[in-house]
Amino acid sequence: MSAHEIVTKAGSERAAATEIARGPLEARQRRETRAQEVLPHAATTARATLGKTHRLAKRPPFDCVALVLQGGGALGAYQGGVYQGLAEAGIHPDWVAGISIGAINAAIIAGNPAEFRVARLREFWEFVTANPARGWLDAFSSTLLRGDLARGVFGQIAAADALVNGAPGFFRLRQLNPWLSSAGSLEATSYYDTTPLRATLERLIDFDRINSGQMQFSVGAVNVQSGNFAYFTDRTHHIGPQHIMASGALPPGFAAVEIDGEHYWDGGLVSNTPLEWVVERQERRDMLIFQVDLWNARGAHPATIANVMSREKEIRFSSRTRAATNAFRQRRRLGSALASLLERMPADLKRGPEMALLEDAADLSVYNIIHLIHRARSFEGASKDYEFSRLAMEEHWKAGYHDAIRTLRHPEVLQRPKALDGVFTFDLAVDGRE
Repeated sequence: MSAHEIVTKAGSERAAATEIARGPLEARQRRETRAQEVLPHAATTARATLGKTHRLAKRPPFDCVALVLQGGGALGAYQGGVYQGLAEAGIHPDWVAGISIGAINAAIIAGNPAEFRVARLREFWEFVTANPARGWLDAFSSTLLRGDLARGVFGQIAAADALVNGAPGFFRLRQLNPWLSSAGSLEATSYYDTTPLRATLERLIDFDRINSGQMQFSVGAVNVQSGNFAYFTDRTHHIGPQHIMASGALPPGFAAVEIDGEHYWDGGLVSNTPLEWVVERQERRDMLIFQVDLWNARGAHPATIANVMSREKEIRFSSRTRAATNAFRQRRRLGSALASLLERMPADLKRGPEMALLEDAADLSVYNIIHLIHRARSFEGASKDYEFSRLAMEEHWKAGYHDAIRTLRHPEVLQRPKALDGVFTFDLAVDGRE
């Protein structure tokens, strides 16, 4: 250690001791000192330079690393690429939460040992995009596609093929149209049969591992009868394939899934991202959250009716993630200020039920919320979430992987926030320096 570093560390320790003596920020100061030991680089230097690699030497200085996965059908391969980048960096989540296709990816991650997770994710995505009936499409894509126009046409053909033939190991078109089926039957409530998905989940996921509590696990769905949002977690339910399937049962394509006498649809009908659930339900822990979105809230003004349909879907399913993050930041600013104020309050005023309410709202925890957002390319239209072609899968996976490693090369992503509200957000498209 250089003389400058020794002096700097000594000064930091003296400052921490002074604050501990004062009392109000003791917990935060202990965490700040630990953070300096783990990632000893200055914030100003971090923002001015990029790391040479995304691989880390030590775990980031947070109590909990959470991976939050949005729904988005075939776009979910992007999340597989993101996870590959995180795994290569040595970042393994303590908590994984998902909606719809994000719930499937989350279950594969939580239901396998760390060394097998990327391989299992690849196995799933290669399986559901390996339709033999589309072999001629794959040959076409590798030899004749040149430019966005041809790629867009291919995407439309592949999506139409999925509508007719389904996706292997995922869903298949019902033999009898639901309009012709008997009212009240399962077949009368959806166009596709998701029975193949159950077998796929049981093959790729160890549900005993999910229920063992080794990793916190949450998936969201909506109760068909009440319209209320519901979360199934390993702490409140014995998780099985039905919980994952319920989270992804998007009507009218897929039928509702029955769990304990209640029927559930895709959680994306209410909220397509579990970010708010994660930040509001956690137990006062410092958190590093990777929010992986499949729908970009930002986009150009549409010029055609096809663009309109695509943009409408992006806005609807992006679930206002940025607005939710901003609202959370404001609540944390108030909670941090309240915690500091309560520590300075005279003892005679710290009695009564009002004090208990204030103490519950006070929070000195810190949060890094790192947004990784799939940004559709110009040829991707309104059918991009059901284009289950191998070409699209590889494109999305590659994009997610590259976004992850480029994000992790920004050191501030893994540093504890210094702001008063204790919240730091990062979006590669907005804050990136490459």
